[in-house]
Amino acid sequence: MYTYDHFDRQIVSQRVAQFRDQTQRYLDGKITEEQFLPLRLQNGLYVQRLAPMMRIAVPYGTLNATQLRKLADISRKYDKGYAHISTRQNVQLNWPKLEEVPDILAELLEVEMHAVQTSGNCIRNTTADQFSGVAADEVEDARPYCEIIRQWSTFHPEFAFLPRKFKIAVCGSESDRAAIMMHDIGLQIVHDSNGKTAFKVFVGGGLGRTPVIGTLINEQLEPQHLLTYLEAILRVYNQLGRRDNKFKARIKILVRAMGAEAFKAEVEKEWAHIKDSQLSLTDDEIGRAKSFFTPPNYQDLPQQDLQALALENADFSRWLQHNTHEHKVAGYRIVTLALKTVGVAPGDITAEQFEAVADLSERYGFGEIRSTHQQNLVLPDVQQLDLFALWKELVELEVASPTVGTLNDIICCPGGDFCSLANAKSIPIAEAIQRKFDDIDYIYDLGDIELNISGCMNACGHHHIGNIGILGVDKKGQEFYQVSLGGSQGLDAAIGKILGPSFAQDQVPVVIEKVLETYVSLRQPEERFIDTFRRVGMDPFKERAYA
Repeated sequence: MYTYDHFDRQIVSQRVAQFRDQTQRYLDGKITEEQFLPLRLQNGLYVQRLAPMMRIAVPYGTLNATQLRKLADISRKYDKGYAHISTRQNVQLNWPKLEEVPDILAELLEVEMHAVQTSGNCIRNTTADQFSGVAADEVEDARPYCEIIRQWSTFHPEFAFLPRKFKIAVCGSESDRAAIMMHDIGLQIVHDSNGKTAFKVFVGGGLGRTPVIGTLINEQLEPQHLLTYLEAILRVYNQLGRRDNKFKARIKILVRAMGAEAFKAEVEKEWAHIKDSQLSLTDDEIGRAKSFFTPPNYQDLPQQDLQALALENADFSRWLQHNTHEHKVAGYRIVTLALKTVGVAPGDITAEQFEAVADLSERYGFGEIRSTHQQNLVLPDVQQLDLFALWKELVELEVASPTVGTLNDIICCPGGDFCSLANAKSIPIAEAIQRKFDDIDYIYDLGDIELNISGCMNACGHHHIGNIGILGVDKKGQEFYQVSLGGSQGLDAAIGKILGPSFAQDQVPVVIEKVLETYVSLRQPEERFIDTFRRVGMDPFKERAYA
């Protein structure tokens, strides 16, 4: 795990002091609201419907037990005793007081955390596969390259005021768990024919009002050129991206307007000037980054018979199958903690749960925790011998719902309950669906289904890429919901297609039920929802939903 050096501590400490002074001047009336806006955004502070919202950075989703305990303390002291895991792997506080935000930043600094570049028109927190470094299907650990990108992009003077926010994701596994195709830049680590590391570079992906799948512009970028190529992309975007209309300012609009080949040509032209500059990564520098992510002290353990373990308890068996994943080291398992308790906003976690998870990470692992794109948490290194004991503690903690990867593992934005931009509430829709589909056997029979909910077209809930997506819309002051089908976030990425006219809130669970009944009636053996939809198309689903 990366540890701050003196440069990190110095620049974050200076930022805390700067914002403390800026906040006080704003409260004293010496800085106007307009002047304060970019200053607070640079420190992760938004103004929401009912209170400020503060977004805390979790680079590539990696946390330690000490940081979790600090988050618990902060949520008690400065908030209402809970926090929220976002789809960008960050942590959000929904109720901080403006005058106390500098104190929160100072306390975060104590445990090597910050809120730098979690908002504003800059390069945001770089995300990664939550199983990086431990996944059985991993080509190479993405985290060292995420850390290199973090260091390069933090306070980059040229990219502090881009046309719009800019998001980068890195995937180092055969399965894309980082949604790289939906990012401004998506990087897929591959091995070339000689077994050497390279990157596939996708550009111009994104959701929001104009959802777009990223375009491949470099099939095989060598690691030493990673930063120079990213720099070239950002320079072209910064120079040519639109600033007159924020709805047309994202790089996806620029790539579509120019055409992928023309955009790539501009990048290559810019790259030629800096390809062999000081930004080039040496083997020593890449090695230095990798040294922060050396494997922990794994024991030489026998591979357990998981089927035999599952016979101990039927509920444990369900959890073992759905909430644990294969580890690259024999005798270990990756465990996902489900933050999807019915009646609680998806992704919310209490101070007590933070502290308990911190303790569990030390007793059953190496003190490391991951936050995920799906708004869950992960313990990456659990001995298989400890799984049953861990499961019993997770059940008590209410984070053991055996539904990871199923219909009820819902991604959901805060929606109209909190966000001032939302057209409709998201959290009540998620709860209504969870309550409607509470038969676990039926949930398992449906198989893998991704259901995502957004409260507005900004798509913070990533509804466009859910196998089933739900979007809150405003119809003459009333909250309605548009349903889309066929979205996918993996390497087979797809944008969902709209089912038809929107539905009233109380109709949504019934419509989802009709969609699922159609799937069950049409699927072939072992066929996933997304595969059935691709095979039969929209018409049967539409006919049933509006019958």
